[in-house]
Amino acid sequence: MILQLDPASTIPLYRQIRDQIRQLISTGGLSVGERLPPSRELAQRLGVHRTTVANAYADLTADGWIAGHVGRGTYVAQGVQPPKPVAPPARFSATLENGYLWTTLFADAPAEDPLDFLMGDMAGAADRRVISFTTARPAEELFPVEDFRRATSEVLRREGRTLLQLGPSDGYPPLKEFLRQELGRDAIPATDRELLITNGCQQALDLVRKVFLRPGDVALLENPVYPGAIQTFASGGVKCLGVPVTDKGLNVDVLESLLAQQRVRLLLVTPNFHNPTGTTLSLEARKRVLELAGRHQVPVVEDNIYGALRLRGRELPSLKALDTAGLVVHLNSFSKVCFAGLRVGWLVASEPVIERLRIAKQATDLHTDQLAQAALAEFGRRGFLGRMVKKARALYRARLERLEAALAAHFPEEVTWVRPEGGMSVWVTLPPGLDAGVLLYKARESHVVFTPGRFFYFQAVQPNTLRLSYPGVSEKQIDQGIEILGTLLKSELRQRRSEPVGRRRARVALV
Repeated sequence: MILQLDPASTIPLYRQIRDQIRQLISTGGLSVGERLPPSRELAQRLGVHRTTVANAYADLTADGWIAGHVGRGTYVAQGVQPPKPVAPPARFSATLENGYLWTTLFADAPAEDPLDFLMGDMAGAADRRVISFTTARPAEELFPVEDFRRATSEVLRREGRTLLQLGPSDGYPPLKEFLRQELGRDAIPATDRELLITNGCQQALDLVRKVFLRPGDVALLENPVYPGAIQTFASGGVKCLGVPVTDKGLNVDVLESLLAQQRVRLLLVTPNFHNPTGTTLSLEARKRVLELAGRHQVPVVEDNIYGALRLRGRELPSLKALDTAGLVVHLNSFSKVCFAGLRVGWLVASEPVIERLRIAKQATDLHTDQLAQAALAEFGRRGFLGRMVKKARALYRARLERLEAALAAHFPEEVTWVRPEGGMSVWVTLPPGLDAGVLLYKARESHVVFTPGRFFYFQAVQPNTLRLSYPGVSEKQIDQGIEILGTLLKSELRQRRSEPVGRRRARVALV
């Protein structure tokens, strides 16, 4: 297997390795069942750190191209169809497809795709052998399918022909009315003209970027942050600067410094159960964020997608509820509290902002799925949503407590983690020098997967971090999965302690 790396390329080395191996498999250069070199051997051959090769192998395993077998090595997967065709990397080869050199026609080289990694977990979810802490999504056993069927049947019976026509771009009126009542209970007053229905939070972020930001503008994002936010803002040529997240949430002191130094056009904040760290911003910090935003006249986008999933501690008002200047754009979704597959979210903001967002939305789609909106409105009106959220809180609280107990029982004492008050994930920090990507590569051989922290950083990447999402994992699986990860970590730490000091320092520097 011959690979060629370009250290001057903007494409990370691990992705160059991954893409070239993928190309070799797809063109027959590597046959099904053929054994790949061990990561250490290939790293030595290419002159890179073993972590680089391990990360490439981890991505290839996640996408179904290769498979690891304990004690036997890593092989080209047999009978596994890759989830989608992948174009060869532009810097290394260009293949004719239907007469076109497609790689020469794309606007730019493919970027790091953390969302592809996270969404790839959906395909692997059918394998019941795998214990997956990867995706923050609702537990399927909570889905009241029969209740939702009744709600859907009722709206189809009552207004089916209308729902199957085009609808208003700003949203289905009964759903907006239901949401206004729910927002009022959270002390967020919103008129009909201050509320816009969207296709989930991802579209909401994209609309905000289109309305507020031009190429070259500066936006402040938490670092680490939800990968979809990184991709959305960076794809528009926006200059993203990171505000570090501590165990208390957004570092407001650094925020103040950046606002003083930069001409900031937008700030994105997740005050409740931040993804990925699970941290919660205190009431004092929330007030200070709003004071700084008002002083510098910077709009604040509040991502409250996990806000309804408080599992312990006292409720805190959202930024929008505290907003007296009208600078907060509040976004939320049904994706975490009930049905992620329906892709219905919403934005709350001042009337002029919503009007601009509505116009921007029309350039993308004419309206959000009306049947989904109507079914959700009926589902909520009948009280089904409230009961589902209540059950979710109880189930997730039990699973969070089980996860924390397992971490305390099985992880080495050098490992730390954030104790969240809600949400869907626990953020873990490994000792310096350990790489979560390498741990993932080894864990997959034992059918345990999680999300390495590197997918959530866009500056100052901390490779020794990882996210464990627990709602969709049974308590038995939590115990089994964490015990496996703990055993791997203890083994890695024993190996490190046995290494000569000089070699250990060199390995840390390379990581």
